Amino acid sequence: MAVYKLFPEKDATLYSEYPEMNTGIDEIIEASTQVALDGSPTVSRFLVQFNQSQIQDVLQNKVSGSFATYLKTYIAKASGLGEQITLYNYAVSGSWQNGTGKYQDSPETQNGVSWKSRISSGSGTWATTFGSTGATASYAVGYTGGGNWYTSSTYIQTASLQYRSDFDLTFNVTNTVLAWYSSSITNNGFIIKQANSSEFDSTKTAELKYFSVDTNTIYPPQLEFRWSDFIFNTGSSTQTFVTTPDVVVTLPNNAGSYQPQSIQRFRVNARPQFPPRVFTTSSFYTTNYYLPTASFWSLKDLDTDEVVIDFDTQYTKLSADSNSNYFDIYMDGLEPERYYKLLIKTLIGGTTQILDSNYYFKVING
Repeated sequence: MAVYKLFPEKDATLYSEYPEMNTGIDEIIEASTQVALDGSPTVSRFLVQFNQSQIQDVLQNKVSGSFATYLKTYIAKASGLGEQITLYNYAVSGSWQNGTGKYQDSPETQNGVSWKSRISSGSGTWATTFGSTGATASYAVGYTGGGNWYTSSTYIQTASLQYRSDFDLTFNVTNTVLAWYSSSITNNGFIIKQANSSEFDSTKTAELKYFSVDTNTIYPPQLEFRWSDFIFNTGSSTQTFVTTPDVVVTLPNNAGSYQPQSIQRFRVNARPQFPPRVFTTSSFYTTNYYLPTASFWSLKDLDTDEVVIDFDTQYTKLSADSNSNYFDIYMDGLEPERYYKLLIKTLIGGTTQILDSNYYFKVING
């Protein structure tokens, strides 16, 4: 598998309107600009952090060669938007505690990160002076707090959302992850916010809510590693390539269910749908063929039809050895107790085929 996903160990939203409120286990994280009942502008920003040991394990034991890493979050609700809005993603400077609060708990939960504090109410406030650390915070007068982050362009990414876009966020955070890996900076996660020019401006309101790691859906934030594991070496095989777009493809070694710790190599058997008219002394259906090198795999959630891993000309190419085409999937990079559907895409004779023949499997809890 050349696409591997990690899920957060913690996330939370910081609300300027409720400066001591913790939302560490809320189902929603948001980066919104709104107006309170008294007419004052309010701002929210969200934090998300992934486990450092898991990141190190991926880079040391799974990734090979060059790679790219993406932070992805999935929209739950968007409203009050103009034609375009820009969100910023920064590497957080300063550790923080998740807490066990939800939005507008009564009484308010204050045992974790909030607009004012990194740790809990009255403990570990966000810094306001930084010296030469390369970090800063952005807040308006009367709204001290709201997080600390590094200002180097190496650790900053932007996403421009158009009015008719789907509002899911994808940031290329490869440089930040490499800095965490080399210990150039400490992994304290990411903070996502709207542009400074949009925050605390009562004329600009935009509500952007995303699913958190505590969601009961399939859309928690993800840290997605992508690399090329493509190898096409058929060795001494005498098998030929399929040359007709009328092709039948099967996955003969699909067991149907897998433990999260398993790594499955899916074998791909292919043959023309209609045998050529030739004299032969053996069954045509026992002969395996190779798909062209322009062949790829994709993965969908079976229940929602949501694309989990999309076709990618660089990262999901089918490999081949002397036996057949194949591709690998790390099951612990998928959410357990879900059914997944595999698709194969291939370009044969100028025709692009999407092969969907009920290739299903489930990742079960070990």
